[in-house]
Amino acid sequence: MDLLEYERKYWSQGVRLVAGIDEAGRGPLAGPVVAAAVIFGEGEIVPGVTDSKKIPEKRRERLFGEISMRAIGIGIGIVDHAVIDRINILQASSLAMNKALTALTPVPHQLLVDGNFFRHELFPVENIIKGDALSHSIGAASIVAKVTRDRMMYKFDTLYPEYGFAKHKGYGTPQHMEAIRRYGYCPIHRRSFHIELG
Repeated sequence: MDLLEYERKYWSQGVRLVAGIDEAGRGPLAGPVVAAAVIFGEGEIVPGVTDSKKIPEKRRERLFGEISMRAIGIGIGIVDHAVIDRINILQASSLAMNKALTALTPVPHQLLVDGNFFRHELFPVENIIKGDALSHSIGAASIVAKVTRDRMMYKFDTLYPEYGFAKHKGYGTPQHMEAIRRYGYCPIHRRSFHIELG
């Protein structure tokens, strides 16, 4: 499979700066949603880049380092649990993506975005379902977003060790649900998510 198919379509039209955008953390019960925007030079590819969920954690960390060295630009946007509760997770995901774009230098000419919901007033957007497995730059963005968020969850684990955030990263695992039953919510839990404790 050609992971540069979408990027090449724009490069061949003379559109040089194509940014891939993805987020991590829409589904968890705690912590932030994190988005990343990544631009590579024309033809540049980091072997092994794909949907971050399909990559073991140690390899994700290694790829994060390679992407950071080889990308022309990386922008990261973070939206915390309090904002998620206030505006809902879909809006918070869009906000995180917009923050990632604001942090991105150079300014892109075209956006490739995972999923089907993102729109932007200033930049042309191509939404790609399962884009993190189909586009190299979106896959790279998914890795950057996931590694950035996981590192934050490790820090939260030291603050709230009873919840096991280092292990499940805030997702609704049996261990996490049991911890909520036992200890209640901690400050980084998303109160707007309906948590079925059984």
